Formats: sequence, structure tokens, C-alpha cells
Amino acid sequence: MKNRYVTNLLVIIVILGGILILPGKSVLAVGHNGSAVTKEYDNFPLPLCLPGMPDDGTCLFYGPSQTAAEMKKIGIPYPIRELPAGHPPKEMGVMPVYIAKINSAEDQPALIYGSFADAIAGENPISSIPPGTLRYVSYIDWQGHNGNAYLLLSTGGWMRASPAVYTDFQGLVFYDNPHNDFGWVVNETPTYKQPSYAEPNGDNLIREEIIQVYNQVEAEGAIWYQIAPNKWVDSNKAKIVSVNPTPPEGIKSDRWIEINLFQQTIAVYEDGQLKYASLVTSGIAPLYTRPGLFQIYKKLPLETMRGATTEDRSDFYYLQDVPWTMYFDEARALHAAYWRTHFGYPASHGCVNLSPTDAHWLYLWAEEGDYVWVHDPTGETPTDPDLYGPGAP
Repeated sequence: MKNRYVTNLLVIIVILGGILILPGKSVLAVGHNGSAVTKEYDNFPLPLCLPGMPDDGTCLFYGPSQTAAEMKKIGIPYPIRELPAGHPPKEMGVMPVYIAKINSAEDQPALIYGSFADAIAGENPISSIPPGTLRYVSYIDWQGHNGNAYLLLSTGGWMRASPAVYTDFQGLVFYDNPHNDFGWVVNETPTYKQPSYAEPNGDNLIREEIIQVYNQVEAEGAIWYQIAPNKWVDSNKAKIVSVNPTPPEGIKSDRWIEINLFQQTIAVYEDGQLKYASLVTSGIAPLYTRPGLFQIYKKLPLETMRGATTEDRSDFYYLQDVPWTMYFDEARALHAAYWRTHFGYPASHGCVNLSPTDAHWLYLWAEEGDYVWVHDPTGETPTDPDLYGPGAP
């Protein structure tokens, strides 16, 4: 059988002109007596290099090998490594209470009635919630009438209000430290071939898309992140986490929470490992989230928050049953913000707002006494304690 195979191979070689190309610079040819012989030819083309092989002249440095070398040169691994992370279970984003948004005009009080019949008739109110720009209540039951929803409040009484939906945005749970920076797109944006607005490459990123970051440069008044070869995005449209598992100065524990005010991100560390990361919403000027090192001093599964920051109380807010609240700096807390649909931008009254999933995960992980390190690497957030009051949500 073996001799027949060799004979057939030689017949094929003869039919093809007596030469069979082999790897390298050699060829297989048929000798005068019909035997196979190997001959060397210096002008025979080299094979292509495999990715990762050195450019030492023994192979052709084109195709995948050249791509891999170019990526390595600019700090991008080949093949691209996946982030060592996943999303929390979806069930963690389910609110522990039903939430509704008050329908009354912002400049009118929201009336509460003692019965469903009084509520639909608009008669005999028993209490009210003051006028305000942001008002939510929690409820335990509801009934419809003429296309409107009337809710039985968890605190008692009936009110007309609209059951609310809330964001399902989730951060990432990590099982190992990533090798490079990463983050999220916070506003839909094109990407660019170079760190310049003049060179778009026609590829768009959508909000909340996860990115990995391999290089950073400053150009045209912005910080630019390289997320792939010939693909850059500016820091106005993406927020990132730079992993640093070394405890900051003053932390006397292997557990801490980092809030980056410039990036609007949270990173949770334990035993030298990144455990969780996500986007947040911190305080907007002049109601900044105060930079500094703090410790969680109270955890509450539900907390009703209300107040105003202006003298005329025109910005009054009422937020009933805010879940998974963790106070760390006077009235400033980490908590779920069921009224927000976007994170990654300052917008709160000083608290650190989280999506329901993120707040729930953090509440289960955190303990009273855990450190919260709030900082702004740009130095733009004021640090003078005289500029900060007790804070508000």
C-alpha cells in the first residue's frame, strides 16, 4: 500500500512537470531513475510568518503576522483579550417597591385622598406633597378609572400618579483584574482614525457600549482614548476606569470604594482585586460631591429623601423609598436613583447616584465602616470644606 502511494505521488509530480513545491526554499523533483530528490533554490519565495513569529528573515512578514506586530507596537494585544468580567443577575435590578411619578403640575401640590372614591372625585384630600420639580411615591396597589391610574400609597391614602419604569443599566462584576483600562460610552459618538475630529472613520458607538482602552493622548482640547487600531474616541463621550488595586493613602483596610468625579465612575476593590465597576452620577456645581476619604456610617434598605436647595424652594424634590442607601459624608450617600435614565454625568445634589442593579450589588457587598475615596484627578472639584454643607440627594 505504501509503495503504491509513493508511485501515485510520483506520477502526479511528473504530470505537473516533475516539481513539487515544499515549504522553505526547497522543491521535490523526479530524478533520472524515477526517484524523488530534493533540490535547493535560493530564489524560491519564503512562507508567510505566523502571528507572533519574529521578523528574522526566515519568513514573509505580511498579513496576520504584520497586523499582530503593529498592534503590539501600539500596546494592543493580539488576539484581543476579553474583559475578565460579566454582568450581575438581572434580578438584582428589580426594585423592592413599586414606584410612580406624580402627575400634578410642578407648581401645584399633589393631593392625597383617604379613599379611591374621593381620589377619582377630587374631594376631601387628607394631605399633600408640596410643589416640586422631582416627585416620586411608592405604592402597594392601584386601580384604573377613565384611563387614569390611582395608586394606594405605601404610606396610606390614594393619589393619581403614573407607574414609573427605571433603567436596567448594569455595571460589571470582575473575577480578575483587567490588563488595561476600560469603560462605557455615555453618548452616541463616531470614532476617529486618529485623535482628531477631522478624521472620522465612519464607525459609531452607542450609549452604554463597553470599550477597552489601550492608549490616551491629549489633542484638540480633549483627552482621546484608543480603543482599537485606527479607532479613537474623545473623553466627552466615554468614561473609563483605570484599575489600581493599591489602597490610597489613609485607607487601613483591604476593602474600599473609589469614586472618580472626572470620569463619573465607581470601582470597588477587595483583597487587591477589582470586584465591581460602573458609571455613576455625582453632584453638579455648586452642589458637588465632596472629595475626600470617608467611611460608610449607615446603611438603609429604604430611605425617603426630600428637600430644596434654593431659598424659594422652587426645586423641591420628594423621593419616596429610595432603595439601598449608604451614607458616607453627612447627608451625602451612595444610593439607587430610579428616576435617572442616564449615568456618567454630574447631576445630583451631592449624593452618588447608581442604577438599581449597581446600588443593590454594592449594598450587599458593603459594610458599615468601609472606606469611600472620592477624588477628582483633574483637581477641578473644590476641596475647601467651607464650600460644603451637609449635602442632599
